[in-house]
Amino acid sequence: MRVLTRKLFRLTASLALAIPTVGCTPARLLNAVISESGYRIERDIVYGESDRHRLDIYVPDELEPDAAVAVFFYGGRWQYGSKADYLFVGQAMASLGMITVIADYRLHPDVDFPDFVKDGAESVGWVHRHIGSYGGDPNRIFLVGHSAGAYNALMLALNPKFLAAHDVRAESLGGVIGLAGPYDFLPIKEPDIKAIFAVDDLATTQPITYANAKAPSTLLLAGGDDDTVSPGNSIRLQKAITERGGDANIKVYEGVSHVGIILATASPFRWWAPVLEDIKAFVDKARRRTGQPNSTL
Repeated sequence: MRVLTRKLFRLTASLALAIPTVGCTPARLLNAVISESGYRIERDIVYGESDRHRLDIYVPDELEPDAAVAVFFYGGRWQYGSKADYLFVGQAMASLGMITVIADYRLHPDVDFPDFVKDGAESVGWVHRHIGSYGGDPNRIFLVGHSAGAYNALMLALNPKFLAAHDVRAESLGGVIGLAGPYDFLPIKEPDIKAIFAVDDLATTQPITYANAKAPSTLLLAGGDDDTVSPGNSIRLQKAITERGGDANIKVYEGVSHVGIILATASPFRWWAPVLEDIKAFVDKARRRTGQPNSTL
């Protein structure tokens, strides 16, 4: 029975988050069953000059003073994706009492590394300057990402030059949460990924290169059945950060795939893995360190 349930979940997961295309995508079908109550959405806010420099803000109806903020970066091999497909993530994070920002960013072939990381930094800079007007605390920003988006989040957290360009100190972040991210993926074998990271020193493209003691508190989540991005990426990065004196925690969910780990944040699928619960516990722990009250689900 367990095997049959697992196969059914994987099939559903694959359908729910298939590569986005025009029209009515599977992700948008999933979003159609996500509750629209308990939060409001401010859509298509401009944070930069490109048409892709737009973000959506999910603001919970019940908001604590100086609420924590989540900035979420979606995946898609740095080649596809849209904030419109991730309403289910915005709702999930908002249900934790966090103001949640989902930003689009430029994609290959229009740009290559490191431009999409720079876009992430620009969006965080905008959030840092403006989130107070929405009730958020600019000193309690948590970066969250899945897959290629987790790469973006960890590069911003570990390599301080990107955020520094927008007057944000990486060590001032509340924390960073990576779901199924590629953090240590040399040598690069796929032709499309080689084209994206066509630089002389490939080590400079790897988040693990920048592991350091001053990095914000880090939570790395991975699926044990992920055959897209090996959980070894998360395991090695957690080890590198802790060996250099930093604070990093890891959890690998048995039987969960690459798509399944992000799908498990959606309300119909939260039974599969406690991804949202573990994110909440991580954020609450960070709040206790700063003397802030815990959130409630």
